[in-house]
Amino acid sequence: MSVKEFDRTERIGAELKRVLAVAVRDQVKDPRLANITVHEVRVTRDLAHAKVFFTCFPSDEEAAAQERLLNGPLAGFLRHALAQEVRLRTIPQLHFVFDESIGYGERLSSLIDQAVGSHTNDQGTDQER
Repeated sequence: MSVKEFDRTERIGAELKRVLAVAVRDQVKDPRLANITVHEVRVTRDLAHAKVFFTCFPSDEEAAAQERLLNGPLAGFLRHALAQEVRLRTIPQLHFVFDESIGYGERLSSLIDQAVGSHTNDQGTDQER
């Protein structure tokens, strides 16, 4: 694998991310997808497939339903929207994946805050003695 080819897939992934973010925001009229954010697009070397990582705000309770919707009826629509905007010989098949890293990071941050809070409370009681 050459470095140039790797850079090309990253550049294409960034362009697909930009176009998909606009398409989801402006062209998809489904209220279930109103709070979707496209975080990353990873394209295979042969450009046949693209894994699209997304999150939904403020909560992710409906992530599975949104993932089914994006991978089902909307995948073809969004692929067509990409074909309209991006000049590639072949437009990759889109595979949407809910990105759990944001929620995982929030949970870790919460645990750290709790640990720091209990540590400062313990120090406060030690100093009073």
